[in-house]
Amino acid sequence: MSPAMDFDTLRRAMADNYEQPEGPGRNARAEQLLVEAERLNIPLAVVEALGHQLKVYNYSSEKGKMFVPFARLLRMWDEHPEDFDEFEIHSLHWVFKWMSAGMLDQPHVPLASIEKWLGEMERRYRLAGHSERAVRSAEFSVAAHLGDLERAERAYTAWMAADRDSMADCHACELHGQGWWRSVRGADPEALELWAPVLEGEYTCAHQPHTVLASSLLPLLRLGRVEEARAHHLRGFRLVRAMESMRGAYADHVEFCALTGNEARALELLAERPAYFTDSGDPRSKLDFMAVVALTMDRLTSLGLGGQPVPGPAGSAWTAAGLAVHARGEALALAARFDARNGTSYVSERARARMDRPALVDRLPLGVRSTRPARTGPRVSAPVAAPPPQTVAEAAGPDLDALLTEARRLSARRDPDAVAAWAAVSRASGGRELDVRDRAEIADHEAMGRGPQGAALFHRAAELYAEAGDPGEALAARSRAAYVRALSGGAAEVLDTVAELREEVLALFEEGGTEVSQTASVLVGRARTLMQRVDELEAGPESGQPLTGTEGDVLVAAEEAARELLALAEPYAGDDVALASRAAEAYAMLGELAARADDAEAAAALLTRAVEGFVAAGLPWFAVEYDSRLAGIAMHLGDSEAAERAMRAALDHGGSHLEPAGHAQLHLRLAEILAATGQFGPASEHALEAAHWADEAGEAVTLGAWARHQLGGFLLRRGRWAEAAEILESALPDLTGEMHGDGAIVQTRWWLGDCLTELGEHREAAEHWLRAADIARHWPEQRDHAMLAHLAAEALGHAGLTAQADQAYARAGDLWRELGDVHGLVRALRARAWAAARLDGGLDAARELMGAAVQECESAVQAWGTAPKSPGAQPPGTPGGSRSEGGDGFGDEGARRRAVAELGHSHCQFGDLVARSVPEGAEEAVMRVAFEEALGHIALAIPVFASLGDDLLGARTGAELAACRLEADLGRREAATARARGVLAACARLDGEVAGARRADAEEMLALLEKADKP
Repeated sequence: MSPAMDFDTLRRAMADNYEQPEGPGRNARAEQLLVEAERLNIPLAVVEALGHQLKVYNYSSEKGKMFVPFARLLRMWDEHPEDFDEFEIHSLHWVFKWMSAGMLDQPHVPLASIEKWLGEMERRYRLAGHSERAVRSAEFSVAAHLGDLERAERAYTAWMAADRDSMADCHACELHGQGWWRSVRGADPEALELWAPVLEGEYTCAHQPHTVLASSLLPLLRLGRVEEARAHHLRGFRLVRAMESMRGAYADHVEFCALTGNEARALELLAERPAYFTDSGDPRSKLDFMAVVALTMDRLTSLGLGGQPVPGPAGSAWTAAGLAVHARGEALALAARFDARNGTSYVSERARARMDRPALVDRLPLGVRSTRPARTGPRVSAPVAAPPPQTVAEAAGPDLDALLTEARRLSARRDPDAVAAWAAVSRASGGRELDVRDRAEIADHEAMGRGPQGAALFHRAAELYAEAGDPGEALAARSRAAYVRALSGGAAEVLDTVAELREEVLALFEEGGTEVSQTASVLVGRARTLMQRVDELEAGPESGQPLTGTEGDVLVAAEEAARELLALAEPYAGDDVALASRAAEAYAMLGELAARADDAEAAAALLTRAVEGFVAAGLPWFAVEYDSRLAGIAMHLGDSEAAERAMRAALDHGGSHLEPAGHAQLHLRLAEILAATGQFGPASEHALEAAHWADEAGEAVTLGAWARHQLGGFLLRRGRWAEAAEILESALPDLTGEMHGDGAIVQTRWWLGDCLTELGEHREAAEHWLRAADIARHWPEQRDHAMLAHLAAEALGHAGLTAQADQAYARAGDLWRELGDVHGLVRALRARAWAAARLDGGLDAARELMGAAVQECESAVQAWGTAPKSPGAQPPGTPGGSRSEGGDGFGDEGARRRAVAELGHSHCQFGDLVARSVPEGAEEAVMRVAFEEALGHIALAIPVFASLGDDLLGARTGAELAACRLEADLGRREAATARARGVLAACARLDGEVAGARRADAEEMLALLEKADKP
């Protein structure tokens, strides 16, 4: 630090330090700056440095240090009030309130001292002429902390009744305190009503809506408003994440996660702030934090995860169970210190109630990646659910006969749980010799559970069925074996086998040696194998081409096989579940074949018959695949309503039989269908469910990342910027070019830039846009690259990084030029001109760039004037030309007019730039030269706008008013008056807000000119 620091430099240093992140580093810098202030021997410098130190302490984990600088400030005020300017007098009285809260937060400060301080605050406020509103607010805080409810209500009433003045907390903070009290008193709806203006952005400050969002979480959950609670968590946590002083609000978010089935996210949040476990400068917020840690660890222990490693105080390895004991002990010890000071048990009672709070929602998906911990034991806090009947039977003996009965029942109705039921029979049989038929079914169902690896077991089942005297079922088992071989890429190798099995079973059926059900099983095996062969052929090197020759014969054979199956099974569909499912599957196959033949209407009709058949048979889970196919066909036909119905039916039909991955895929598909019709609210709900189920399925980095990507986009379209940003940031680490494609990564970063811009985080937005641009720069089409570079430049400019913004604009300009996009190029040049005026190049560099923008526009307009006017024509020298996607070429009259408009705007901005370049206090001669030049540029814009008629009347009248002001500043009142009257006359041809604004500005100018004319 320079020993020559003067007062102005000190002030700038304090301002810069206050903008730094909260924490020990900022506090240490404030302490250094106080030393520098003392060296200046200027009392006001010391006053300001003490005030700065006090502020940074207050907004950190070292709040306990506030009292020393405040005591010194108060002594200086009492001894030399003349050393304080008006601002510091106000600040001194303002921080009296901080001292009251600060004393409450420190259990070593006696209660008598706090009460004495309240009296001192009241006396000094009265002497200074301030309202008692802030005093009563402070008294309310003391009474509420003590649990003195009667006094708290009296103080609350007096607080509300007192006049607001300059010492009152800001509206946002007051509303937070009022809502918090109503919530404490059990009036959650009133609390949320009080908080509404803060939540809606009507009142904000440096720490609001941060704390309001955190405080609202539990009231919303208690009222069942879980969607709002989730939104408040995502939005609010983003605000408090980097603010060290907000440990209490941070704890509210951890608590929310622990009480909504998001224990894993709670652990992630705890891991982000290790210092919160040990920071002791603010005991009250540490009590809040440790109580929530205890709650979270108890939740994990109740889930059977007491032995799981968890983040905790540095220096030890912690398990959930161990940390639960430690955190509870810490919280209760802190609470006991407060109660000893207060002479009550209120703080301990509230701490215990918080630590023992039951879960409010069993499962509330948040959208961010966070896999719910797997339970390794029963819940301690809830009764264990009754196990399924077969589990009871096994545990009790087992009762093998009961297991066999259940397995046969499930097999008869083709229930997916039949495989597990027969496995239970196998386990329970032990050394008991089962009937050969039972052993056949055990082998058969075990093979089904093994999928493509089950062929050998199917053959074993066939041998056992034959031994049991059931040749038809033996053929069916062999048919299943052939089909699982086909699934492994060998369909062509088993076509002869399934044809032979068909011949055998039909002959057997004709002789009465087997039943319809076994015959249908063989026929369905052949039909499935042929359908698999069709899939293989279409997925080959000639994929996408019509099947011909021998390949076409496979299509014919597949259709004949499906129709043969249908003819056999459909007559019995009303009486037999298995045969009903075979008939429904036959319709599904015919529907698939119709779709391959591009007969969408026939495909939809056949697939609908299949779905209806499965549902009528009581097998809705088999309809899910075909519901999904129907949705795809409906979208192809442009019937989004039918597509939506089909996907909702798929979810309904799948029910509890769907695996988590299936839930994820169906919800995501429905979300995409809804989004395609602009239903972003429902779409985001289903994308949220998709993300949750993908995490449950262990596919967080694949399907889950894509679902989060989509969810973030849907939330962005709803204007929910903070939530969208949180979701997109959660998705980004898992998105890869190999899995999801570079386009998904670019789009995610693009959306993130949009969100962060809306949230005022311009530097971070620029970073995402630049990183996306670095990916897009390798793409053949460079429009996205140019747009991203341009957006990054704008964000860098908003972040105050002028030099970096200029570089990004230059990059974007080069790209726009290569694309032949004059409008993008001109926008970049104009932006660079404005930036140059603030850089070392100054006005000369700015003039050169703005002149280049004008020249580009003039060249484009001139080129259009000499180019052919046929549809789709483009002027010479414009390599981008006309873009079918509504781009920036000159392929029609509308594009030419746009180029003319850009020329007018460039002239206007040139004039505005020159006029604004005049420094404050400049000599009149300098001002006149600049204003004359500016007027010349704007005067050129007016006829350019006029050439486009009333379409650009708003821009033209705006230019006229700008010229009017310059004429007035140059003393040309007559010319200025004429321009203002011309604008007034033109207002009759303008509409809406533009008309009103132009009329008001013109009338104001005329009034000023008239006043200036009077002696």
